[in-house]
Amino acid sequence: MRQSEEFFQLTEKAVVNKDMQNIMQHAASKYEKALHQGLSQFSNLELARERAAYIRWKVIENLDKYLIEFESGIIRKGGKVIWANDAETALNEIDQIIKRKGAQTIVKSKSSIAEEIHLNQHLRKQGLNLYETDLGEYIIDQFNEKPFHFVTPVMHKSKTEIAQILNEKISSSLEASAEELSNDVRQELRGKFIKADIGITGANFLIADSGLVSITENEGNARLCSTFSNTHIVITGIEKVVPTLNDAELLLALLATYGTGQKLTAYNTFIGPKATNIDVDGPSEFIVILVDNGRSALLAQPDQRQALACIKCGACQNVCPVFQTIGGQAYNTTYGGPIGSVVTPYLKGLDDYKHLSSASTLCGKCTDVCPVKIDIHNHLLRNRRDVVTQGLSKKTENLMWLAWKKIMLSRKNMNKGSGIKQFTLNSLFKSDWGEQREFPKLSEKSFNQLWRERFGG
Repeated sequence: MRQSEEFFQLTEKAVVNKDMQNIMQHAASKYEKALHQGLSQFSNLELARERAAYIRWKVIENLDKYLIEFESGIIRKGGKVIWANDAETALNEIDQIIKRKGAQTIVKSKSSIAEEIHLNQHLRKQGLNLYETDLGEYIIDQFNEKPFHFVTPVMHKSKTEIAQILNEKISSSLEASAEELSNDVRQELRGKFIKADIGITGANFLIADSGLVSITENEGNARLCSTFSNTHIVITGIEKVVPTLNDAELLLALLATYGTGQKLTAYNTFIGPKATNIDVDGPSEFIVILVDNGRSALLAQPDQRQALACIKCGACQNVCPVFQTIGGQAYNTTYGGPIGSVVTPYLKGLDDYKHLSSASTLCGKCTDVCPVKIDIHNHLLRNRRDVVTQGLSKKTENLMWLAWKKIMLSRKNMNKGSGIKQFTLNSLFKSDWGEQREFPKLSEKSFNQLWRERFGG
């Protein structure tokens, strides 16, 4: 089944899922209130956004320079950097590390890049014990589903659903409060941190000038992943680099505010290789895996490359009317919502994922709310343009536009009865219209004919 067909099937189910949409609307209203309060901390919000946009623009336009600078900093401190061109290379490198260490137990914090390369499935197929340690990621992992949202991966599940799955997996009480359920998960995971051979984390930012990795979180689980294990693997996309610590300071504040409405996330860690004879704790081996996996294809697009500046705050998902209607699972990709619809066609193939660029109303809310001022809705239009210029549009769609052009250029054709026009519409689009909606019927007379009948001329 083609990706577009699967997307339409998932969408048809989602649009009639009123329970999910009620949860989404409630979450969106809470987010709007929290965001409004969080933004009050900025004395000049527009200036902060302009600075952040410039920082990310500068990095994307000079990505090779900053990545080499970051690599040099890590190596100087005794760490190791591995470059992975694609998902297969990244997984093979992790396999070699695991084999060399003889590891059996792995703890992992939230990482979108790990989800992108299907790291969990890959390691579990080998019989390894892999544990998600972020609360939301742990819960969605128990459901055997993909994360729903960048920041809150399990936002579409009700407390009742979560209590039921945790009752099955770790014997939590069905009557437990949200706080009690959280404590049960933490208690379940506590021993896993101590026993783990390897800790795997993602990265929010890579600091080029100091060779440090920035990780921001609200639970402290990423710190435990990196502290207790003898080997710490950081797996990250190549676009996460920023020039300096001062740049990261601004971006972390914007990420927290636009992500959850917080002034600053609870735990902000800057970590690098363990300094010999100075640091008393931390992993003895620090490895950063820089993953491309299609990012260079997007980087090669001068019009859309700035989409790589995304800091994964999820703000565009929170305000998108399409995302609020169909939810994150319908996209069937790691990166859902407006920004995901821009980048995924280039990360995974424009022909297979071109349908995502049309999954938008182009209302512009995503662009308005983006903290680093990515022109998201216009990037979606540019993606659509590329589909046409590269000859990837459907033959039926091309035929439809040819027929539309022929009709529109002739008043005689425009004034013809609706029968042939209705037949054409039914033939080309009725199957894609969906069973939940009544297909539109054309007027028997054109506007021109109605005008002449009423006013003459």
